[in-house]
Amino acid sequence: MNNKVVYALFQAFQRRGFAVLRFNFRGVGRSQGKFDRGEGELSDAASALDWLQGYNPNASACWIAGFSFGAWIGMQLLMRRPEISGFISVSPPANMYDFGFLAPCPSSGLVLQGDSDDIVPQESVSKLVQKLSHQRDIQIDYRIVEGANHFFHDRIDQMAAEVDDYLATVMRPRPRQGRRPLGKILTSAMLDGVCRRSAVG
Repeated sequence: MNNKVVYALFQAFQRRGFAVLRFNFRGVGRSQGKFDRGEGELSDAASALDWLQGYNPNASACWIAGFSFGAWIGMQLLMRRPEISGFISVSPPANMYDFGFLAPCPSSGLVLQGDSDDIVPQESVSKLVQKLSHQRDIQIDYRIVEGANHFFHDRIDQMAAEVDDYLATVMRPRPRQGRRPLGKILTSAMLDGVCRRSAVG
């Protein structure tokens, strides 16, 4: 939760008036438990979203954003929670995990990746985006940040600008007071099959 990518996502939603939650999955940072290959982490994400919805029951919108392993978990949560109206998926590990459950993808969203990602090849994410783009009634905006690696070292500002631009394009002006939209950030990085917190933060 304390890496620069997740923090940039958090700030982008917060600037737009969202109530935003970022958290660590089980076994990451100070979270209890151990890595559960996605099953337990999906449960963690659902519990976090339940908590956030309880905190803000009158939310006018609900978005999900995830980075790396968190992007995979976020997309699974998207399939199970019809109230989620949009997503941002940063460096989704399409080469490590099966995204076949996204048939059909229920919401439009942004997929963002660096062109120098040495963990998730651009080709695998491009194939995922092409598959999703053929579905009806959704639009997938696929953006590449030049010179960025998996963690967007020295390219966080460019990544954040892409997220801000996308949100400005798809969202209405800031909502009236009293009806804050709901947003949630999933965090974690998947490196070499081991879930661990990034040393970027």
